[in-house]
Amino acid sequence: MAAAEGKISPKALDEKASHEKIWHEVVLQTLKQNDIRLVPYVPDRVLTTLIRTLHADPFFLTFPTAREEEAVGIVSGAWMGGVRGAVLMQTSGFATLANVLASLAVPYQIPLIMLVSERGTLGEFNYGQSLVCRTMRPVLDSLAMEHHTATRLDELEFIVDRSIKQAIATQAPVALILSPLLTGGKVFEK
Repeated sequence: MAAAEGKISPKALDEKASHEKIWHEVVLQTLKQNDIRLVPYVPDRVLTTLIRTLHADPFFLTFPTAREEEAVGIVSGAWMGGVRGAVLMQTSGFATLANVLASLAVPYQIPLIMLVSERGTLGEFNYGQSLVCRTMRPVLDSLAMEHHTATRLDELEFIVDRSIKQAIATQAPVALILSPLLTGGKVFEK
């Protein structure tokens, strides 16, 4: 009956917490292995565990930004100064980035690493999130930006590691889209 009312059982919450712990640890370790030290972000519920873990690890310089464009500018400037970085955001925040990607990251060959928690699919209740989700990949394609969607834990390390290595080797930005199939997505409570 609890499931029919939209409530989640304690067992399901424990399983979700365990799943979240696993994927975010893989991302953190892969960032470390690739010397990605700077991680500005715009707060996001799906990325909260990863963000907390990054803050707790002295290897990383992690801080919130007001907007995604600000985070992209910070990581771009850091790259020009010899520091590798990645930006964390959610799908709706990506919608604000077309100009900064087309006028900075792509033409100046900045190996910008973007980790995007995907909203707008698989049970999304917010129509605006759904619209943005449908435009994200076409925008990336129109900018000729490499992008990969991580849906499975057994492929996550490979996708993140190889994407970072390719971005740095080719000096081109990459978007790593973290599907709700991987992260468990945003939990909506009534």
